[in-house]
Amino acid sequence: MKNKGSLREKEKLISEIVEISHLIYQKGFVSATDGKISARLENGNIICTPTSISKGELKKSQIVEVDPEGNLVYGIYKPSTEIKMHLFIYKQRKDINAIVHAHPPFATAFATAALSLEGFTLPEVIINLGKIPLAKYATPSTDEVPLSIQPFIENCDAFLLQNHGAVTLGTNLKDAYFKMEKLEHYAMVVLLARILGGEKNLSNEDLKKLSDISLKIYGKKIKI
Repeated sequence: MKNKGSLREKEKLISEIVEISHLIYQKGFVSATDGKISARLENGNIICTPTSISKGELKKSQIVEVDPEGNLVYGIYKPSTEIKMHLFIYKQRKDINAIVHAHPPFATAFATAALSLEGFTLPEVIINLGKIPLAKYATPSTDEVPLSIQPFIENCDAFLLQNHGAVTLGTNLKDAYFKMEKLEHYAMVVLLARILGGEKNLSNEDLKKLSDISLKIYGKKIKI
């Protein structure tokens, strides 16, 4: 029964990865073969998108499985070249079971301009995403990337990668995806606000109230 349950879990996650891959491609969050999505299985292994496959054309049969060290367990394709970053995050955050890495235009524009989205302006973003920092540029697919995000892993579920893109972390795949969607929408709102004269941050008193709500609903206190 346990093996059947594990198999059903794996099949469900594979279907969700394919569905979300198609979504981020359709929404323009990635182009060509960009983007990486992964999820953690109950046994600790990671299933993820393969390298060099368009997220818009991804099929279930192309998903691969690796162990916590990145060794291929199952699949005929190579795992994503960004798997080092994903494995690092999973090791640091036991509460995280899914990761979405994409290049949504507005959020990536901020990352390319070396600008964070750390300002506290929209209540929904504050509660769901918290602070959105900028990780310093690191060469993709190398050990530099885990080192660049290390300062933010413990307290952040979304961050920008300088001159690269964005990453969101979730308790499950839909959670990670919706955080990416919210991040991109927020980046667009902030950019438009700056055209109109600049966004206005909420007061510390307002943040305290939102932090109390976040703790009550999500069990997570906002770092101010």
